[in-house]
Amino acid sequence: MDIQQQTKQPVRFLEGNRVYLRPIGLDDTELYFRMLYNRETRRLTGTQKHFTKEQIARYIEGKSQDSSSVLLLIALHETDEVIGDIALQGIDSYNRNCNLRIAIDQERFQGKGYGSEAILLLLDYGFGILNMHRIELNVFSFNERASHVYEKLGFQQEGVQRDALYYNHAYHDSILMAILEEDYRTLHVRKDFVPVRSV
Repeated sequence: MDIQQQTKQPVRFLEGNRVYLRPIGLDDTELYFRMLYNRETRRLTGTQKHFTKEQIARYIEGKSQDSSSVLLLIALHETDEVIGDIALQGIDSYNRNCNLRIAIDQERFQGKGYGSEAILLLLDYGFGILNMHRIELNVFSFNERASHVYEKLGFQQEGVQRDALYYNHAYHDSILMAILEEDYRTLHVRKDFVPVRSV
């Protein structure tokens, strides 16, 4: 493969079996803008604000300078189609903890295990490369499917923030869940486990 062909290939930062995670850039502004206006994704993530393309471009540019977060797009191995995004946020290197956020853009990509694989890729990076000790997330009480997935991956419920979100004429609880490095390694790092390949 020559250099010209290589530059057309998407950069694959973290690779799994069916999905890979890649950096986001300014050329993804239109894509990210459209993803933020998927109605079901907005509901599941509790997104209330509206954004312009210019704001999205500034957000993406800001993330490239932000050492306290890692924002990546989730893409399918076979087609390179972007199906969502995932992030580690509020990275605290002193206390070795951070927050994880994920959104799968369209319903046709949900319930197929893509999100689980993306989460495991980023957890492996967070614990194995960034040396995190604790990674937490928040899930809203109406998103039972996501809560179940997080539990299967090893996250434990730590608390409930009552009426934390106002959405669609009602208040909803936010459930705090977290996984510690020793729990992750016990569940997912085995002799037959293929390590994340980062490039």
